[in-house]
Amino acid sequence: MTSVLQSTGVAAIAMAVLALNLQPLHAGDREMTRSVTVSASATVTAKPDAANIQSGIQTEANTAAKALEANTKAMSNLIDGLKSMGIEPRDIQTSQFSVNPRYNHHRDGRPPDITGYQVTNEVSVLIRDTKQIGDILDKMIGLGANQMRGLNFIVTQAETLTDEARAKAVENARRRAELFAKAAGAEVGKVLEIREGGSSGPGPRPMYEASARKSSAVPIESGEQNLSASVTVTWELK
Repeated sequence: MTSVLQSTGVAAIAMAVLALNLQPLHAGDREMTRSVTVSASATVTAKPDAANIQSGIQTEANTAAKALEANTKAMSNLIDGLKSMGIEPRDIQTSQFSVNPRYNHHRDGRPPDITGYQVTNEVSVLIRDTKQIGDILDKMIGLGANQMRGLNFIVTQAETLTDEARAKAVENARRRAELFAKAAGAEVGKVLEIREGGSSGPGPRPMYEASARKSSAVPIESGEQNLSASVTVTWELK
């Protein structure tokens, strides 16, 4: 799905240092290089086009064999249900599996007794069509999923889309460098160095509400995700 991209106002965090470098251009030369260094950032927004659900089934029984048998049957039913909704096998991955005893702890200090076993099997499900999220959640709960670990939205083309923020950050740094150079009676020359200060976006913040009725899909809002980039550029001054 093509991401819906909106450019925001450039969120710049700028630091400019106008200085005379004391390092020569070449070893042994007495000529000094004048330079200006500017740090700036920019942000774009993108609408998530995929999501990841962490969910599964937990079962309990008096013996490990019975708990495992019940869990295997329930998980097979859950996975088959997901596939019937168009989720491809490559998008379903086991994320956790455990078998743990249940204990009865005595207050008189005696060693605890094992009273049964608990089996947990969880899967990570990649949903490539965000319009399906509500229906898939309803389907999973209806099929017996009693473990919901989280729902994360994903911008699948985040790296490519962040390139726009990188370009804007460089443009913003150039504009500021020219401003400082002009104020100092100089002109911006060639680029001496470009460093990327790191690009990141705040984690997706999905909005989730429990369905009031089984007949209606779980309401899900994907919102937008910020993709940011920052750079530090040094120009020669003429």
